[in-house]
Amino acid sequence: APGTSIPSAQRCWHRGVPREPGARWAELGCQSCTCQGGQVLCEAISCPVSCSHPLPAPAGGCCPSCSGCWYEGVARAEGDVFSLSNGNCTVCLCLAGNISCITPECPPGSCPSSSPADCCSCQPAKCSFRGRSYPHGAHFSLDGDECTTCTCRGGEVECSFAPCPVLDCPQHQRLLRPGQCCFTCQDPPAPAGCLMDDNGVEFPVGQIWSPGDPCELCICQADGSVSCTRTDCLESCPHPIRIPGQCCPDCSAGCTYMGRIFYNNETFPSILDPCLSCICLVRAV
Repeated sequence: APGTSIPSAQRCWHRGVPREPGARWAELGCQSCTCQGGQVLCEAISCPVSCSHPLPAPAGGCCPSCSGCWYEGVARAEGDVFSLSNGNCTVCLCLAGNISCITPECPPGSCPSSSPADCCSCQPAKCSFRGRSYPHGAHFSLDGDECTTCTCRGGEVECSFAPCPVLDCPQHQRLLRPGQCCFTCQDPPAPAGCLMDDNGVEFPVGQIWSPGDPCELCICQADGSVSCTRTDCLESCPHPIRIPGQCCPDCSAGCTYMGRIFYNNETFPSILDPCLSCICLVRAV
């Protein structure tokens, strides 16, 4: 009655929370608990399932759901239509947690041309073409025309020209050889020499020249390209003589002293000290 108090002995304390007599609540681990006479009674939650392929319980839930389907490890949405993985053309439907599958009926004997051969165990019809019989899927060429290929598909013959590759050469380098169906690219003519773009001079294959630097030599390759290399001067002497048009200094002709050139074994007075006499001795170091 209003205004009356519930005896504390009938209340329940569970995990630090007071519960009124007759109260019912859910605990982790899918347990349903109730307070009866001051005691907490718990039991496992019972999950009645009314479908054949329910979805697993979501995270934090206890009971599976029939609002979708769980089939072969895959969750299917309500109303989803799908095919089986074995590829036998069976179609399945997910409806209210239940899976319904339908397998197409195959006609006896030969398959009609509109029926896919991989769905039925029947044998596709053969093709009769120009007095010859070909099995389903056979590829053949017409007599005297190797450029046309034909295929037998369910009793009907389909013919088409042989596909040709896309060529990346200009039109004047394309050639149709005898007995071939497609054009091919001709090899470009071998270059007769190397053409220098800067001055328009053409050098024959094997020609060696210097482009202006005496320490650099170029050669015309057989493919029309130019290969150039530089010369490294390894020989040195105290007073080398540099000859115009020559890459490396000459250490055998004479000496350069104070801007003047003296030959080997030539004696001359020193400009710095007139009492000294100098001699040019070529000794490479």
